[in-house]
Amino acid sequence: MMDSTARAASLAPATSIDTAASFAAAIGALPPGMLMGFAIVIGLVVGSFLNVVVHRLPIMLERAWRADAAEAFGHAPTTGELFGNDSAPDGLPARYNLWLPRSACPHCGHVLRVWENIPVASWLALRGRCSQCGSRVSVRYPLIELAGAVCAAGALLAFGPTGKALAAFALCATLIATSAIDLEHQLLPDAITLPLIWAGLLVNLAETFTDLHTAVIGAVAGYLALWCVYWLFKLLRGVEGMGHGDFKLLAALGAWLGWTALPQIVVIAAVTGAVIGLAATLSGRMRFEEPLPFGPYLAAGALVTLFAGTPLYAVFAWGN
Repeated sequence: MMDSTARAASLAPATSIDTAASFAAAIGALPPGMLMGFAIVIGLVVGSFLNVVVHRLPIMLERAWRADAAEAFGHAPTTGELFGNDSAPDGLPARYNLWLPRSACPHCGHVLRVWENIPVASWLALRGRCSQCGSRVSVRYPLIELAGAVCAAGALLAFGPTGKALAAFALCATLIATSAIDLEHQLLPDAITLPLIWAGLLVNLAETFTDLHTAVIGAVAGYLALWCVYWLFKLLRGVEGMGHGDFKLLAALGAWLGWTALPQIVVIAAVTGAVIGLAATLSGRMRFEEPLPFGPYLAAGALVTLFAGTPLYAVFAWGN
């Protein structure tokens, strides 16, 4: 006969599962309007956090690269060597991550009060300016917050109040962050793309978006497809046509959506990127030889595929 400790341990997993199921059922029982409102609020809050990721992660990576470079020269870096005593060259504190310090104006350092940090509403109320120094606050901040809200609402509409909707929103949020970083810094950080690959494989253990076999092949095929394009372009032109982060992002999309989704994602990305790049070149906003971040267009192709399936395949099949 089991003692009380063993009995409690055996019942704990079942109790946790029952609690999660009950919570999911309670959420699903909410009126549709309330459920949608809840999703939009969550999307705005997550979008606000994504702004922090977009702004701070490149700085954190730069600091890590400096530390690695200093160690490569045979000595461990000191705080002064890396950050100029207690702060970085840009005046930021030595302790700097996604959680600390509190959000502040990048121009004057004014720490945002609670009412100044409300998604979208604060930006509108302050007319896109810092309340302390009057400097302009980029429109990127409310746009990312709105994108989070739209993706949360879209995931709920497409998949209902389910775990699949939550997974879809997580993918969307990650793509928003990677796209914004790529547009601003022409960088797709390994800190995001590599975990995204593993997350896609884990999500599809339960065949959430595709079966695991298709997901694994998708991860491999996604990486190899752009890796081959990269080397072909380099052999023919002698220059790099894209960054390695693009390989990893397409591998992650293959892990989430399966290899069958990859052709549509690449076609949408290539056509959209070509049209926007040509328009920017003709308007004088971009030089012909200037590199164009490819990550946002891969993300666009992925979002179309996530929410609409593969309509391009039907068009090609109808044409034949």
